[in-house]
Parts: sequence; C-alpha cells; structure tokens
Amino acid sequence: MSTARPESGLAEHAYLCLRQAILDRRFEPGERLSVAVVAERLEVGRSPAREAIARITYEGLAQFEPNKGAVVANPDRGELVEIYEVREVLEGLACRLASQRVSAADLRDLRAILADQRAAIDSGDVARHYTVDMRFHARVREIAANSKLATQLYLLQDQIRLAMSTTHRSPGGMPLALAEHHRIVDALESRDVLLAEFAGRSHIARLRKDLAIVEPTSAISGPSVAEPSR
Repeated sequence: MSTARPESGLAEHAYLCLRQAILDRRFEPGERLSVAVVAERLEVGRSPAREAIARITYEGLAQFEPNKGAVVANPDRGELVEIYEVREVLEGLACRLASQRVSAADLRDLRAILADQRAAIDSGDVARHYTVDMRFHARVREIAANSKLATQLYLLQDQIRLAMSTTHRSPGGMPLALAEHHRIVDALESRDVLLAEFAGRSHIARLRKDLAIVEPTSAISGPSVAEPSR
C-alpha cells in the first residue's frame, strides 16, 4: 500500500510547517517567500508550497509586495494596536457568549488554569505564563462555542505573536494579567452578559492602550514578552 500523502494532505502539511517556521522566525519578517525557497526549506513540492504561501498571505502572516511577491509580514507597533482594536471587540463577544453557556465544570477548568498562571508568575517562568495565557483564552473561546468567532481570534493571535517579535515590551506585567483573568472568570460565573463582555474588552483595551503609549526599549522575541498572546 502506498504511504504517499494525498495532494490535499501535502498542502496542509506545507501550510502548517510554513506557519510554524514563520512564528518561530525561521523565516524572518520581511523575508521573501519564493515558491522555490519555501519548497526547498520545507522539503515539499512546489504546488503545496505555493498553496501554503497563498494561505499564509490570506491569514495575515505574509503580505504581497510589488516586484517581490509574498514576504513575511513585518507589522509595526501601530499595526499591532489596530489588531488589538479588533481583538478587543471579539474577545468581549467571546466572554459574552461564554457567560451564557458556561457550566460548573467549565468554571473549575478556568480556575485551574488561573492556578497554573499564578504558579508561573511565582516562579518567574515567562514562557510558561505565555503558554498558560493562551490556554485561558482558548478555553474561553471553547466555552463560547462559536467556531467563526474562534477562527478569527486565532488568526489575530498569530498576527500578534508575529508582531510581538518585532515590537517592544509594554508595561503592566503578568500579575496584572492574572487579576484581569480573575475578573473575567468571576463575570462568567455571575452569568451577567454585560459584565462579562466588559471584563473581556477591558482586559484587551488596557493592553492596547499600553502599546499605544509605551516608549521603545529593546526588541523582544516570542515568549520572552510578558503578555504576548493577548
């Protein structure tokens, strides 16, 4: 029996590999994504590489430039603020929907995640905090049970992760993020849709405002930032 992947499987494999390579900065911001180079570096055929580049561009991790073709996106802080403006509304909606659908078991899960977040803060483990932070927001989206909303938020999250590798550290820090997460969970438990939406939006709005006013310091990359996933 042949073990070759179907063409659709090859395209999906190429897309996932290219996406991860960009987020891991194995393709640098501003780097040209030629079909030949992508195919060679990912060890895939040109057709799957071409489809992967098109999909990455559609999702905002790459952009088309005249005379160059697709290049890895290189968002600046202003563009990141715009992304947060959109995410503020969508995360608020996710919390609103989650407040209508949350169960006792869901609340226990969220509280357990907050305990993990506290442990990460107490140990000064920024990378772990980054991972737990993503788990928290993913769990809220899961509770909200709106696949279209979740898809858009995950796309924004990838763009934020890429942008955070080329922008600067914002003030606030991990303890403040944890306090805001607690307010979100408390609002979900209250089943108050307006309070839940406000808690979700306020969390993102604070980060957006921080990004708009923070003075540049030194470049950061990936999980080394205190709050990259929001």
